[in-house]
Amino acid sequence: MSVNTKQGGKGLRFIVAGGGTGGHIFPAVAIANALKKMLPDSEFLFVGAAGKMEMEKVPQAGYQITGLTIAGFNRSSLIKNIALPYKLIKSFLQVARIMKQFGPDAVIGVGGYSSFPVLRYAQSKGIPTFIHEANSFAGKSNMMLGKKASCIFTATDGMEKFFPASKIIISGNPVRQAILDNNADKKEALKHFGLQENKKIVLVVGGSLGAKTINEAIDKDLDLFSSNDLQLIWQTGKPYFEKAKERCKGRGQIFVSDFISRMELAYAAADMVISRSGAMSVSELCIVKKPVVFVPYPFAAEDHQTVNAQNLVKKNAAMLIPDNQALDKLVPAVIALSKDEVLQETLKENIGKLAVTNADSIIAEHIINSLKK
Repeated sequence: MSVNTKQGGKGLRFIVAGGGTGGHIFPAVAIANALKKMLPDSEFLFVGAAGKMEMEKVPQAGYQITGLTIAGFNRSSLIKNIALPYKLIKSFLQVARIMKQFGPDAVIGVGGYSSFPVLRYAQSKGIPTFIHEANSFAGKSNMMLGKKASCIFTATDGMEKFFPASKIIISGNPVRQAILDNNADKKEALKHFGLQENKKIVLVVGGSLGAKTINEAIDKDLDLFSSNDLQLIWQTGKPYFEKAKERCKGRGQIFVSDFISRMELAYAAADMVISRSGAMSVSELCIVKKPVVFVPYPFAAEDHQTVNAQNLVKKNAAMLIPDNQALDKLVPAVIALSKDEVLQETLKENIGKLAVTNADSIIAEHIINSLKK
């Protein structure tokens, strides 16, 4: 695809704003990669929050990033919000300078508090803005920005309650290339984790930092896995790792680690998954078609993880155990699922129907076509 632009046939200039978590950063990079593939001469500048993980992850992906002096609203300690107005004003001044220097043709927001001043300023100057909303419950910043956005890309249907219906395009969430290209077979995966072929495997993931409630539930009922012929791949996150490692000493058929870098192998090995329900986790699990028991993180903004999980439960594509019930109910629910082949197949089939493998190119094409009008 080629686009004639005001720069005489060269690519466009894009600012990509947002971050704070991998769930915002990964889609941002994937969208930029898709745009660059379609418009190789385009230029990109990422804008994030100074000191947050995007300042490290975006350069690793090969893109330039600049950081704003900004912070989000602290819900747990109101006293920490005293400096917020000052930081917001300063960030708008920084954004004005960035916009003047870079001169973007369009601005793309992926969520996170650093996206708000960038898109708001762009909208005030008549620069086209595009939003990607990864969750099933929209963030407050995106809802405010949606009214003047050119287009809003959503992961799921039913988002008309947050955004103007005429501006919504259901694109899905861009997913890591390693997951999309996953052709690892189960034998290779089992060898990697040192597990046996003749027993089912439960994969436990609570996000890169782990999940305290999930870890405590696994720990409490650890003996039930071996007594029910189940093997375990347990990603604990750093805070719980030493305790989990000690608990697993002398036990076979358990692989425990603070972080699994080869998630494609973990998915290939797993027969069932226990997971938080952040947007990217949900999207990946749809692609790998695994029966999953979600334990939503209850303190996520607007409780969006619960909404993400419920969206699948309504379609008979996943199970859900509330965080405050996980200690007693999580492991028994997984063991019951391991013995119910019919339910496993139903969940696999239904979650697979929700998979979107080309979200990045859907988003990039729409952005380019919108700018051509």
